[in-house]
Amino acid sequence: MKRILLPLALVFAVAAQAQVINNPKAKVDPKNNKVSKPVVEKPKPKLMSRDELRACIDQQEANSKEALAIKAEQSAFEANEEKIRAEKVTLDAGEAALSKQVTEVKAERDAILAAHAALTAEAPKLAKADLKTRNEAYTARTTAFNAMFEAAKAAEVEQNAKRKAFNEKIDARDAQFKTVKEREEKYFDADDKWKAECQNKAYDENDEKAIRKEKAAAADK
Repeated sequence: MKRILLPLALVFAVAAQAQVINNPKAKVDPKNNKVSKPVVEKPKPKLMSRDELRACIDQQEANSKEALAIKAEQSAFEANEEKIRAEKVTLDAGEAALSKQVTEVKAERDAILAAHAALTAEAPKLAKADLKTRNEAYTARTTAFNAMFEAAKAAEVEQNAKRKAFNEKIDARDAQFKTVKEREEKYFDADDKWKAECQNKAYDENDEKAIRKEKAAAADK
């Protein structure tokens, strides 16, 4: 920012007044013998020192760099969030399939128990051949049930592992969200500090040019 200069009209007014004051022989119009208000020059704004300006420029560059980093981290979080939502759909489908499988196992177990009770009650009245046929059918059904039960058991173990892994991803997602929010808060604090200490502060443009030149030279090394 350049040093602030008085408007030209104001400079001319001050010069004219000085000429009148320095000329004691000047005539005064008796019809318009009024004393005008003195023109007071506004104080020039205090300029930041070069060190102060350098600190402000460094802070502004750091804030800009941090803003870009936060934006990238936010994008990564959003991408991860989309992935988790898709995995949740798959997990929910697996949960529904397992629930159906367990329900079928329980229904078959109850049916086998009922068949066993009926066979036990009817066995004394059955012919030997009929009893043998019923027993063989019952044995085949229990064998199939055992396979059905083991399949459901294995599916439950697999689903529990998927659920555990998904919950760990949720915990990681929550921690990532917390990290991003904390980083955002620190950025806002740093930006507020820059605004309070640097924004709209007057400085010498020659100091800025010198600082930019220093930075360019340092970057080339």
